[in-house]
Amino acid sequence: MTGRRTGYRDPVTTRLRFDGWILGTGTTSGTRLVVGHWPRSPLGPISDVMVQRPDGCRVLLAPGPEVAEFVGSTYTFDEVRLAPVTVGRPDDATWTVDAGPLRLRLRTGPRPPLGWLLRAVPAPLARTPAWVGLLDLPARLTTGLRTKGSAGNGRTEWYGVQDLHGIAAVDADWAGEPLGGLAPVRPPVTFGFGSVPPWPSVVRVTTTVQVP
Repeated sequence: MTGRRTGYRDPVTTRLRFDGWILGTGTTSGTRLVVGHWPRSPLGPISDVMVQRPDGCRVLLAPGPEVAEFVGSTYTFDEVRLAPVTVGRPDDATWTVDAGPLRLRLRTGPRPPLGWLLRAVPAPLARTPAWVGLLDLPARLTTGLRTKGSAGNGRTEWYGVQDLHGIAAVDADWAGEPLGGLAPVRPPVTFGFGSVPPWPSVVRVTTTVQVP
């Protein structure tokens, strides 16, 4: 796969689509981590990491200025760092993330009932904004999460979730200091309206961002 921009920019509606995965987990140190891994996006294949430290400080780890500008204009951070972000998947259950000071290794568990329910919806339907908008109220009532909402600088986002796995184990450190073991994403992260489930998870998702 190359970095050539293909097929994911809609010049009529100005809707940008990012297709990939979101990994969200807490750690027993109180640090919460949200990894976006996007093999297909208007910016090419990219990954980024949002970190919220125990004191509430929100840090974005971005691989370059273009990603930092786009993500930083959509969400809210106290600090932005440019650093190579490398996401690997050596097998179906294992993810690895290396991003500046962060080193993360995690292992996924079985697909829960919600994951099977999400997989039952045909992917072309699951990622359309109209369908995602219909799910926003049920998602808020059942999980407390939003599937559609307003982001920074007048942008609107839709999260078209197509699959979900729980995370079974985490090994992470920040600048060589261990972050502790697996923990719920508590308190919730505060990067913007979009969040991750309170239980550590890996979500297959198509994110659509409408830019005014």
